[in-house]
Amino acid sequence: MVMAELHAPEGVLAGLCVAFGYLLGSIPFGLIITRLGGAGDIRQIGSGNIGATNVLRTGRRGLAALTLVGDMGKAAAAVVLGGLAFGPVGAALAGGAAFVGHLFPFWLGFRGGKGVACFFGVLLAIAWPLGLAAGAVWIAMAAIFRISSLAALTSAALAPLLLFLFHQATPARFAVIALMAVLIVIRHRENIGRLLRNEEPRIGRAKPAS
Repeated sequence: MVMAELHAPEGVLAGLCVAFGYLLGSIPFGLIITRLGGAGDIRQIGSGNIGATNVLRTGRRGLAALTLVGDMGKAAAAVVLGGLAFGPVGAALAGGAAFVGHLFPFWLGFRGGKGVACFFGVLLAIAWPLGLAAGAVWIAMAAIFRISSLAALTSAALAPLLLFLFHQATPARFAVIALMAVLIVIRHRENIGRLLRNEEPRIGRAKPAS
C-alpha cells in the first residue's frame, strides 16, 4: 500500500530502505553473542529461539541483556537510518523490514526470533511515547500474570491503538505496526496454544526443551 503510492526514483529509494532494513534486522545477535560468550549454539538450547528470552535460559543474564540491546538496537538503527535516507516513510519501511529480517533471516534458513525486542526497538525509534506506553503494557502484564508471551501479545495487540491515542499515526506507521503485531501473534502461535491449555511457563521458571 505504501510502496504503491511512490514513484521512481522514490520507489527505488524506498526499496533500498527495505533491503537495508532487512539485512540489518537479520543479524542474529543472540546466536553470535552466545557463541562468543562460550554458551554454545542457542538454537540447541531451550526453545531454540535466537531471542533474548531463550538466551536467558542459558543462565547467562549478561548475554541475554546484550542480545536484548542488540536486537532492539538494530531495529532502532534501521528506523533512524531509513528516516535520514527517505523521511518518515523510509523510517517505517526500514523498521518493518528489520523486524521481518529478524523473524526470517536468510542465512539461518529463514528461522529467526519472535521479534518482541525488535518490535519495541521500532516503536521507540518511530515514536518514543508509543514505545514507552507499549513497554509499560508489557511490564504491567508481566508483573500481574508472570507470563512473558502474554505480556508480548498484549503489547502487540494494543500498539496500533496506542499509535492513535498518542496522535502519532500515519498510513506508513500504522501499516508497519499492524503488520508487526500480526506477525508477533503468528510467531507466538505455540505459546497461544499453551496459554489456552494453561501450560505456558511463568517468568522465572524454566521452559522444557522443544
